[in-house]
Amino acid sequence: MKNSLSLLILFFTLHSFSQVKILSWNLENFGKSKTDSELNIIANTIRNYDIIAIQEVVAGYGGAQAVAKLAEILNEKGIKWDYSVSNPTSGDSYKKERYAYIWKTSKAKLQGNTWLEKKYNLEIDREPYFATFIIDKKTLTLVNFHAITKKKQPEKEIKYFKFLPQQYPNLKLVFIGDFNCPESHTVFNPLKKMGFSPILEKQKTTLKQECKDNICLASEFDNIFYKKNNLKYINSGIIPFYKTFDSLQEARKISDHIPIWFEFSLN
Repeated sequence: MKNSLSLLILFFTLHSFSQVKILSWNLENFGKSKTDSELNIIANTIRNYDIIAIQEVVAGYGGAQAVAKLAEILNEKGIKWDYSVSNPTSGDSYKKERYAYIWKTSKAKLQGNTWLEKKYNLEIDREPYFATFIIDKKTLTLVNFHAITKKKQPEKEIKYFKFLPQQYPNLKLVFIGDFNCPESHTVFNPLKKMGFSPILEKQKTTLKQECKDNICLASEFDNIFYKKNNLKYINSGIIPFYKTFDSLQEARKISDHIPIWFEFSLN
């Protein structure tokens, strides 16, 4: 009986270790404008996830510092986190941003260097930010992205993503972030034909200016695309963090996007 119990505990320990929860969040103008109180709210929202991909980190002074401060707050909550911040992207100065990753060191380890993808930096304003993580002795590469606005036609940028799996044939790519474009758009068809699937369908992820008839979300912009033969889907969803605020105006001080998440294990 004792041996059976030990085996059962070992099974669940190994099983839970191989399961990973990734969260993606466009944290609007993430920099020195975020107060300690707001950083604490963000930390409490993301703390139960293993790897966090952040878009819209301020390129100038205050952006990288805000990521470091957020990691520090998370570390104070009892679990060790590490982080990586990208260089500013290469688009026009007003569009320049950084990306960031924050992860639990007990669940993931960074392999090698992170990088901004330079191959299409003339075609893509905020070129995607790559990071390869070792999870349970297997590797996974996140491609963190923030597209140009819907008005500027983000599909003009997203169409280049179909070349990235061929460019990195040995990496298990997962496309993650704010595409400013719904997953139903035909621009994603080439990726879908390669076996990539979105974790969300018909799911709005941006906040309206105010709720109308109890509807508070506006557009289907944020998503994660993964390849089924690389990852086993367990669960996914959104975090409607705005519901804890008295008004959308208050919630929008944190961000005009809600976090999305994906739980999976590696094949």
